Amino acid sequence: MISTLEKEITFRFLKARKKDGFLNVISIFSFIGISLGVAVLIIVMSVMNGFRTELVNKIVGFNSHITVKSYDNDGIQRDKLDNNNLKLISKNLIFSNSGEAIILKNNTSKGIVLRGYQPEEFSKLSIIQNDKFKGESSILGKNSISIGSELSFSLDLKLGDKITLMSPSGVETIIGSMPKQKTFEVTSIFNSGLADFDNNIALINLDTLDDFFGFEKKDRNLEIYLKDPKNIQDQKQIVQKIFDQEFIYTWADMNSSLFSALKVERNVMFIILSLIIIVAAFNIISGLTILVKNKTKDIAILKSIGVLNKSIVKIFFLVGVIIGTSATIFGIFLGVTFSLYIENFRQFLSSTFNISLFPEEIYFLSTMPSEINPYSILMISICSILITIIVSIFPAFKAANLDPIQALKYE
Repeated sequence: MISTLEKEITFRFLKARKKDGFLNVISIFSFIGISLGVAVLIIVMSVMNGFRTELVNKIVGFNSHITVKSYDNDGIQRDKLDNNNLKLISKNLIFSNSGEAIILKNNTSKGIVLRGYQPEEFSKLSIIQNDKFKGESSILGKNSISIGSELSFSLDLKLGDKITLMSPSGVETIIGSMPKQKTFEVTSIFNSGLADFDNNIALINLDTLDDFFGFEKKDRNLEIYLKDPKNIQDQKQIVQKIFDQEFIYTWADMNSSLFSALKVERNVMFIILSLIIIVAAFNIISGLTILVKNKTKDIAILKSIGVLNKSIVKIFFLVGVIIGTSATIFGIFLGVTFSLYIENFRQFLSSTFNISLFPEEIYFLSTMPSEINPYSILMISICSILITIIVSIFPAFKAANLDPIQALKYE
């Protein structure tokens, strides 16, 4: 417990005095440094969380959340689709298939992945329902193709244009096996927000795809779209129990290396930016050491009137902790405020200095994302206060070990 005397002396030492000018400067810099360190950490973590969330939303908006691929010659057992647990977690169940082909357009060729969907299920896809989709969502006829915006730009394709696709499956002719070719009409253009998807994937009629690649109906995959795609691991286990003989993979499995890299980057950024707080906290050691030097006579008098060493330790320890804790709280306020209005700050700086801080054509996001995570703020706060506590220990014990006789000898 902290006594009233200890509180009084602690707050007296915290008050600015003219003769302690240099000490006050160090204390101010300690406060500012810790505050900025905490604020920058919160801002960076919020932006990285925002990027991750936006990336996840775009990935799960384009890809199926869980895909079931059959190894059985009879294909996926359709009676399992009526399982109550599956109905409970899923929003849509769609059969699809995919294959690789080559686009031929105006003496230009490009490899592409084709995905096949039935027309009535094509309109249920998230990318078909967003505002940037162009064309008729209900049209995916036998000779129709839906391409990404990046592909339409790179090949100069518009709605109604004709393109030729070449399949690796051959057609037997009198001169031997020839690659199968088919002409499609561009009936829609989608925009997923991710260049790799929009440039390398196209959607066609599922029956046409099966015929084009020589697939059979039993080869089709089951795409499961979940009500809560972010809680993927638990739901994967439910699906795995239902389709115990099939291969199950999720959007997280397909992008595991990407999200692992993002996690490593976030952890490294946390460690690097924590150094700002550590450097600023070391100013507290300097400040408390100078405070001990300036208050030598006061400490000696306190000891001579019977104040215990543990009280002296508490007093100087509290001085450091109060500076660090108040700086942390102020840093949290700055960081959260900046994170909430980061897009407004970006627009202000862009318009004021006529610079592009977050070009949409590079990041494929119209606004700078930010997501405040209470857990991250809690961890940053604990780390900041813990660092402050650690650096305050040494000067506090140094003050307690001061010899009052030597301190008052020349007074």
